[in-house]
Formats: sequence, structure tokens, C-alpha cells
Amino acid sequence: MKRKWIGAAVLIMLCTGVLLGAAGCGGKDKPTLRIFNSGEYIEKSLLTKFEKKYDCKIVYETYDSNESMYTKLVSGSEYDILVPSDYMIERLIKEDYLQKIDWDKISNKDALIPALMDKEYEQGEKYSAYSVPYFWGSVGILYDTEVVDEEDLEQGWEILRNKKYAGNIYMYDSERDALMIALKSLGYSMNTENKEELDEAYEWLEKQRNTMDPVYVGDDVIDNMISGNKAMAVVYSGDGALIIADNDKLDFFEPKQGTNLWYDGIVITKYCEETELAHKFLNFLLEEDNALLNDEEIGYSSSVQSVFETMRDENYKGIDAYVPRTDYEKDEVFRYQKPDIKSYCADLWTKVKAQ
Repeated sequence: MKRKWIGAAVLIMLCTGVLLGAAGCGGKDKPTLRIFNSGEYIEKSLLTKFEKKYDCKIVYETYDSNESMYTKLVSGSEYDILVPSDYMIERLIKEDYLQKIDWDKISNKDALIPALMDKEYEQGEKYSAYSVPYFWGSVGILYDTEVVDEEDLEQGWEILRNKKYAGNIYMYDSERDALMIALKSLGYSMNTENKEELDEAYEWLEKQRNTMDPVYVGDDVIDNMISGNKAMAVVYSGDGALIIADNDKLDFFEPKQGTNLWYDGIVITKYCEETELAHKFLNFLLEEDNALLNDEEIGYSSSVQSVFETMRDENYKGIDAYVPRTDYEKDEVFRYQKPDIKSYCADLWTKVKAQ
């Protein structure tokens, strides 16, 4: 999901002082960390900085979705560090791909936003048992204040089916996000396993497609909305903040029916042999200077309290999109989907896109 998905999966070899596979990598016996992250989801100079600081080597590879990352793991690829989303972390725990975080080795843990440390999976296990909070946010609607009537925002997600804006909407080309919108608009949980409710969500999306002619997009939504090409777009809050910073005619809101509140974390796999180095890397990313540099590049809400406040009060001053809504009872976190439900949802989305 998110702007982080930009770019195809590509293997990047990072050696001390050298980025993007340049020649001259020495010290073949140096300790190595194999990091698997989604595209454009870290300030890459931090990787080189870490290599220099700890005299090590990083093998860095990117993926384009949580699902493609999971497929790579299932196929036998081994990594030391992953950066998955909440529901995928839950799945990786269930399937025994991760080891617990040794928080005694994370000296910068007090820098984290306390509320992020207290989040729990449905079974009561805290996210922080297996992951260090990275970035977080919500899903909402970015809109042109000169085109969209303010009173129409009261419709929440239903504004995406208001014929006044037909042909003027971007939707994320994302199965879970699209179904979330429809389910929330219908008053259902976005984590429902009730196939009748999922069928209703499909019908909602089918009608929207037929009456609204939405354009299904990925990360190209950023440049398109900065340019003002459509009146509205479904976006992640961090992307919303980035876009509004470049186009002050736009604003962002989270619909009253509820939305997806998401959390991404950094995890250590059970295959990791360099566990000390892995914990140092996690701790390194929580250092204030590093976390600020990272957030200035990525733009999502930081898990580091001081950085979150700096970005909110300085970089994105007056831009509410950077501050996701919290403690709203209708907002939810995506949960692990059973294989049969996931397959059912995938089929429904294929049908929406096929017509």
C-alpha cells in the first residue's frame, strides 16, 4: 500500500561508502544483514551510514506489496529484516517466520510514541512483541476545495458515488482498500468474513465503477493530484500530506463511517543469524537524527515522538493529513485473512476490474 510501493523489486548491494552496487566492495567476511523492504520506504543514505558505523554490509532488496514479500518467503528466500504491515506481521507470527524483539537491546525504545507500543492483535499479542513501530497512518479522501462542496463531505465514502463527481475520481488499485471503502460505507467491518457482506461490497464497487467511471491508480496518484487532474482521490494520509504541501488547494478527510488505521513495523526473521546487528539496525533507525532524515524522505507519520512532533509543527504545519485520526471507534486495523476469504476477495476485485 502507500507511496512506499513505488518501483519494481530490485536487488541493491550496499557496501561501505558505496551505494547501488558500485564496484570496490571489500571485506567479504564482514557481518551482513539481508533487508527486504517495500520500494522507496527508507532514506537510502541511512544504509550506507549504518554500514560505516558498524563496519558491516547490507544486502538490500525491495518488494512491491506485502503479498509479494510473503510469496518470496514461502518460496524459500531468507532475509534477516522485513518491513511488513500490521496484518502481514500477524500472519508471519502465526506461521512462525519471526523471532521476538529483545527490547533490552533497543536503547532508543523510549523515543517511540507510547500508543504504538500498546497496539494489540486480536489474540491479545502486542505488535511490539515482534516488531518495532516504523510508520503509521490512515486512509482517507483527498479533495479539491475549489471543486468539491464542503457539505458533500458529510456523505463520507458515499461521496465516491455522488454523480456530481463522475469521471473526476481516483481509486487505489488495491483489493483490500477498495473493499474496505465499500464495507465501511455499508456499515460493515472491513475484516468481515461474511461472504454475503463481501458480495454487497462487490455490488457497491460494481455500481461505483458503472456510474462514476473511476480511474484505478497506484503511486501515480501523487503527481496526478499535485497537478490537479481530478477532484478527489483515495489516498494514504502520508501521501495526502505530501500532496497538500505541493498543492494548497487540496485538503484531506477521514470519512465518518470509519477507515483503515494502519501500522508498519520492522521485524527480525527466525532465519536471522546476525541478531545483535539486526537489533542495532532497528535501534539506529530510532535515533532522532536518523528518524527525522528518514521521515523527511518518506513523509508518513513517524513512530518516533519527537520526529512526529517536528514534522507536524514544522514540515507539515497546518496540514492535518500528517496527523492520522486516533481513538475513533469505527476505525479498524486490517487483520490476517484466512486463505479462503482472501481468495474470495481477490476474485471479487478481479470481477470489478474486468468489466
